[in-house]
This record gives sequence, C-alpha cells and structure tokens, in this order.
Amino acid sequence: MCGIAGIMRFDGGSVSPLLLKSMCDAMAHRGPDDSGYLLIDSKSREDYPYRELTDTDLERVRSEVSAQEISNWGPSVGNGRTWDVGFGHRRLSIIDLSPAGHQPMSNRDQTIWITYNGEIYNYLSLRAGLKERGHTFSSRTDTEAIIHLYEELGERCVEKLDGIFAFALWDRRNGRLFLARDRFGAKPLYYKQCSDSFLFASEVKAILAVPGTERKLNKSALVEYFTFQNTFGEETLFDGIRLLAPGTSVIVGGSGAPSRRVFWDFSYHSTVDMGLEYYIESVRGALQKAVQKQLMSDVPLGAYLSGGMDSSCIAAFATAAIPRLMTFTDGFDVRNVSGFESAFDERADAEMMASSLGTEHYQMVIHSGDMQYALPKVVWHLEDLRMGMSYPNYYIARLAGKFVKVTLSGTGGDELFGGYPWRYRLVENARTMEDFETAYFTYWSRLVREEDHSQFFGEEILKDVRGFSPRDSFRQVLSGRRTERKSLDDPVKLALYFEAKTFLHGLLMLEDKLTMAHSLESRVPLLDNALIDLVSAIPTHHLIRHESRWNTNGDGNLAGKFIFREAMDGILPDDIIRKRKQGFSPPEQNWYKGPLMNYVSESLLDRRFLGTGIFQPRYIRKILDEHLSGRINHRLLIWSLLCFGWWHRIFLEREPPVAEEPSPFRQESILRR
Repeated sequence: MCGIAGIMRFDGGSVSPLLLKSMCDAMAHRGPDDSGYLLIDSKSREDYPYRELTDTDLERVRSEVSAQEISNWGPSVGNGRTWDVGFGHRRLSIIDLSPAGHQPMSNRDQTIWITYNGEIYNYLSLRAGLKERGHTFSSRTDTEAIIHLYEELGERCVEKLDGIFAFALWDRRNGRLFLARDRFGAKPLYYKQCSDSFLFASEVKAILAVPGTERKLNKSALVEYFTFQNTFGEETLFDGIRLLAPGTSVIVGGSGAPSRRVFWDFSYHSTVDMGLEYYIESVRGALQKAVQKQLMSDVPLGAYLSGGMDSSCIAAFATAAIPRLMTFTDGFDVRNVSGFESAFDERADAEMMASSLGTEHYQMVIHSGDMQYALPKVVWHLEDLRMGMSYPNYYIARLAGKFVKVTLSGTGGDELFGGYPWRYRLVENARTMEDFETAYFTYWSRLVREEDHSQFFGEEILKDVRGFSPRDSFRQVLSGRRTERKSLDDPVKLALYFEAKTFLHGLLMLEDKLTMAHSLESRVPLLDNALIDLVSAIPTHHLIRHESRWNTNGDGNLAGKFIFREAMDGILPDDIIRKRKQGFSPPEQNWYKGPLMNYVSESLLDRRFLGTGIFQPRYIRKILDEHLSGRINHRLLIWSLLCFGWWHRIFLEREPPVAEEPSPFRQESILRR
C-alpha cells in the first residue's frame, strides 16, 4: 500500500516540485519506505522523474520564491519547460522490496507513467499472459503489470484486475490522465476539479496542502452524515473535494473536463438454484482460494482474530500455509459494564481460536479512558468522517503494526453473506419500492431523523440546505439497480446492494485510514472478486434461514449467513459458527454514562463547539440528558458529535492535532506463546 498524489494544470503554469513534496509529506504515514516524483511537459512530451528534492533545491525555493509563487515554480533543470502534470508517491514496500519497485513507474519508452496504491492478486497470471504477447518486465511488482495491461487494453484494463487499488496513469500518447478505483472501494482516491487544475490524492490532507485550496464545510454532506452516519455517492464533508466512486474510472484531458465510466457494480441477483450442496462446496473452495492468494507478501503478514466467524475463517485457511501466523485482537475492560454490552469483550473466544490454530497471538485491553487520548489523531487520520466508534480499530492497527506490515481483515463478510437478518426482516415482505424505501430509509436514519433536522441544525445550516433531502441521496444509491419497476422480486437482495454501496464502503474507508495511520496494509479476503461473483448469485433462501441447525434456539440474529455457516462446518468449532453477530465496538453506552460522562459533557457543551452555530444548543443538551438518564441510547450520535467537533477544529480552524498522549489506562500487548 502507498500514498499517491498529483496535479494537472490547464492554465499554462508549472507544477511545483515543492508542492508535490508537501502533498506527499501530508500522508507520509502511508509510505515511509520511499518517495518519488514526476514532472511532465505534455506539450513537448518530456518527463522529469526524480526521487527527492535536494537540500539545495529546497533552500533555493525557500529563499527565492514567495509562497504565492510556489505553485508556478519549476525545477532548475527544466530549461524553460512548463511542467503541467505532476505525480507524487509515498511507498510502503510489500512486493519486490528492491529499488525496481520505485514509483512513479513507466513503461520502457516512458509513454505511460503510473502512481499506484494497492495489491493486484492475479498479477502473476496477468504478467505471464503479457509476456506471451511480447511484453518484457524489469521488476517483480504488480505495478508494472498494470502498465503493460493498459498498453494492451487501455482503460478497460481495470476489468481484468483482481485486487484492491487506486491509481493515476499518464498516457503521453494522447495527453490524458486516467484514474481508477477498485470494484468495492477498499482504497481511497480523492479529487478536486478547479478552474485551472485537477488535483487527486489518497487522502484529503494532501489536497488541502495545495495553496489556495478552500477549507469549506459541505453542508449537504453534513446533513447526510448526521442522518446516516455516512455520506453517499462521491460527496465528502469538504466542499469541492470528492471521493471517486468504487468501480469507477475517470479520464481527464487537456480541457480539464473529466469523463467518467462505471466499469463494475455490485449485482445481487438470483440465478437458477444449483442446490445447497453445490453452494456449500463452491463457497468453501472460493473462501480457501481467496485467502491463499492474498497471502502473497515479501514482508511479515498477520491477521486480525476476534473470535467471530469471519476472522476465524480467514485465520483457519491462512494457518494452513503459515503455521505460526501472527494474530491480533483487542478486547474491552467490561468489569463495570452492565446489560448486553458486558458481552462485548471477545478475548476469550479469540484466545480459544488462537490456541486451536496454533497462532502466535497478541492482544491488548482497551479501557474507557483510552478514547480521549486517541480521538484527535483518529479524526485527523479519518478526515472524511463516516461510521461509528472506530478508535478500537486505531489501537489494534497500532498493535499489529509493531509486528507485521500486512494484516488480513474479516471486513465484508456480513455484507456479502447477509449477516444482518434483523435489518432484512424490515423489508423482506416489501412488494413495492415505496414499501422498501419507507422501511429502510427510516432504519438507516440512525442519528437524527429528517423531521428533527429543524431542531438539530442551526439556522444558517438550515437556510443553506433548503431544498436538500437525505431521502434523495438514499434514492440515488438505489438508482443503480433499475428500481424504476414498482414491484420488487427480491427485497433482501436490494437491501444487500444498498448496504454494499453505503455501509460496507464506509467500513472500508475506516479500515484503510486507520491501518495506514500505522503504515500497515489491510487486505480483505472476504471481498475477493470470484467470491463476490459467486455469492451475489446465490438464492436468498440459502443466505438467510430463520430455521436451521445453527439456530436451534430461535435466535433471529443467527438466521443470517446460512451458507457461510454450512461452508465452515468441520473447519471451525460449532461454538464459533453458532456465535451471535458481535460488532467490533466498545461498551460505549455504559461508558458514556459512566467513566466518560465528564469528557462527553465538557466536549459537547463547550462554548467553542456550540459557538460554531452548526447545531442548536438546546438539542445537544437534550441528547445528553436523555442518554445520561438512560431514557434513550444516543451512543452513535454522541460519537459522531465528538468526532465532528475535532474535525471542525483540525480541518476548518486549522488547529494542529495534538500528539497522541500515552494512555495511562492501556495494557500493552501480551504475547501468547
């Protein structure tokens, strides 16, 4: 994994090497192993690749060029050239650690250049086929395979890639910039279309490093976020900065007007029923292959292990190839936690699986006081806020990053195999789009319902978003599924489609940002291309069964992932297969009312927070009162408000995120030998 950035100018000015460096330095955590840059003169068709600015170059820029002129400064070796395209790269070396893997990388005649972030798991087979067609290679990297595949297929090369990726490619032959993002959006790619330029990067921070980039709140996205705890489509909280949609490519030519193409979308459908036994064997085989092909690495590799079925499945198949696989988990201090949250600590189940598989297991304990020490850094890394409580993800990534550079994650299993049956029950009897929309829009309005917006948001926000409705955003997500028909053949499949496009995408963004915060690559075997294609065509009644041998006590939460449970029979212990769905979340409802009560109250009632005018103070006080009294559980909304408070301070008020302080509560890693 890496960090990529770049600029294409249309105003006749040159891209500044110092500016490219600033963009890449803003996300140095994504690639601490190497850096590289490229300047291109599209008119003369001349390129200038370099590894780093020398001290002499930097001193010259600082002493001779004003801040206003930096964006027009070109290298002294330019001989009067106008460098109108620039690429930057920060490398996290995983495959081919040699200098041959340096980026930006080109083909032999330097007509094609690429800056790339990701892993292509089928690159060896692609490479073999390309060699048969006469292509020659100078490295063992998957990066080079993309370049040669593009030479053969042009923009359709992305349809052959099996993996997670985001890249930008310059084609000197036609003077075009080509950007693409993987099928389900595991790797981020942000962009900003300006009047005189086009900017792109793996993280928003890199785009904000460009002088003149306005830091402005996207108020429509704000309303979406505080409705769904997510933003849909390409919108982000930063006005004018967009996130390229998964499965999408963009071409930017000399005019600056981008043209888009969706090369892949989720397609949940039911084909002819091939029978239960066929699907059990097919799913089991596809799972094994998915894990095996994602074990490729020239650096230490490990896996998260929570004790749930998803991570246990991955660890079980991985240990067949890596007997002493390193596994990682974090649990929660639940000594003073009551109610259903007392079961949130999964360390015992993880230890049991680790012992059964013989892994080298590491774990840590998260205490209630840990959140406030990590929150500013977590928000700085997340930048594009989405989803619920995530600081445990930050901590476990830091733990894993001490021992490995690659980790396997179980993200995607529930969204692919139907792991949320309580949600599907809301829509399984829907016969029209109106029925579906009414039920699912209401459910996913998980923070503040649309009818309460007038009490929640401040007057200026309400004024500026007049005419905008989150319901329209909800409908737009479904527009990709030919929902113009009034009748619904399979509402559960439509629910799976919606969640893959929204909820899963948010989880993947969280996964990327908080692992890369610790220079750690995360892979998601349960979102393997072949596995997705297989499972998305399995009839719904093989995914969800309210009555099965795994659900002998009538627990509705065990109705989901039926085919997955059957496929894991004999591979995982029955207790793990029968285990109820447990999200990776701390006991926040209890903690907000107990040990974190003062921190939450002081943060949300602070004059600085309320003084932004974004929220109505009366409603914030109402939320706190209802939660602390136990009348209503507002844990999701409280987390989002805490995050947004720091987001506003860091990104709009430009307050530097304080260095993460060592928490006095945390118990550091424990090695189970």
